Amino acid sequence: MNRFVAHPWHGISLGDQQPHIVNAFIEVTPSDTVKYELDKTTGLLKIDRPQLFSNVCPTLYGFLPQTYCGQRVAEQCGSKFGLEGIVGDKDPLDICVLTEKLITQGNIMLKAIPIGGIKLLDNNEADDKILAVLKGDALYGDWEDISQCPEKVLNRLRHYFLTYKQAPDSLNQKCEIIDVYGREEALNIIKLACEDYQELFRDMK
Repeated sequence: MNRFVAHPWHGISLGDQQPHIVNAFIEVTPSDTVKYELDKTTGLLKIDRPQLFSNVCPTLYGFLPQTYCGQRVAEQCGSKFGLEGIVGDKDPLDICVLTEKLITQGNIMLKAIPIGGIKLLDNNEADDKILAVLKGDALYGDWEDISQCPEKVLNRLRHYFLTYKQAPDSLNQKCEIIDVYGREEALNIIKLACEDYQELFRDMK
């Protein structure tokens, strides 16, 4: 019997059906008025910041275990758009999960099916947001590609990610969405983030 809780980033696998079905660790829910974030050292959720303004994530939001946005993720972004000086954000790959269910508690793991993603540039850091549906969800579970997602849902996500770090007096924050992509590219981004993780943590046992 395991007496200890697995570290959400390192101690949970992405799943034996990845990248088509992935384990996702959820940090933030649509009902949260506080931005929670994984503490990378302890594996506990910590308060990153209270949301001082009207930014509320419209979906479940978390990350994919044993992924890392490093050189490969950055190079994919740079080569696709002819950009120089792009780096990965040095965090696990983010994921947004659509579900019809009212899930009000973070710090949970679930199975999700990637259908696409949003490519965010945050001060020249590649910060992809994989969009997925909860496996088995009655409303969204049969979706296979982001093309099935209503534009109004995507607009809510765009607005959130363009504003969630921005205070009214912020001057130096340069955050932009440069692409919204479908399932096949999302699967490739997951694969690259897995390879970045394996290279960085190859000696971890």
